[in-house]
Amino acid sequence: MRLLLVSAAAAALLSACATNPPEPAAPAVDVNSPLYAPNYLGMAGSSDQFEIQSGQLAQQMSQNPSVRQIGQMLVADHTNSTQQLMAAAQSAGIAAPPPALRPEHAAMLQQIQSAPPGQFDMVFRDVQIQAHQQALQLHQGYASGGDVPALRTTASNIVPVVQNHLNMLQGLQVMAAPPPPPPPAYQDPARPGERG
Repeated sequence: MRLLLVSAAAAALLSACATNPPEPAAPAVDVNSPLYAPNYLGMAGSSDQFEIQSGQLAQQMSQNPSVRQIGQMLVADHTNSTQQLMAAAQSAGIAAPPPALRPEHAAMLQQIQSAPPGQFDMVFRDVQIQAHQQALQLHQGYASGGDVPALRTTASNIVPVVQNHLNMLQGLQVMAAPPPPPPPAYQDPARPGERG
């Protein structure tokens, strides 16, 4: 009897295996994809660091109150987004890399730092528009297809902030400052009795 029960159980297991195909294996994660959490966090952290440092530059270098105000906003908002991402990563059990500038953001920062005299505001605005378009694409992409739910939620919360910055930058009116006047030509002072 016992042998009959064991045989029946084995037959039932075999028939169950034959009717239920094995579950497909999870797709391999592309570690270079911005949809992979560690890569997304590194890219977002670099973007935030660029925004913070360039916002500080705007506050120091610009004479335009609108540019200085945007610089202040960038520092505050991107410091906040870094904190949100770090908290979301921690809640998901992911060790987030410390935010650091990647080469592409370091090059953008250098471009702003080396703006020709009188053209800081224009260079700042143009580079910021490019950087915010890239950041918007990064966060929108992760929000819709990223691999960690907590980070997807945070990315979707960051999207409207980045979009607002982009809108403000695109509407920012800046002009190149006129070049400084040339130094006066040196002339000998007129002597008494001479016409100058």
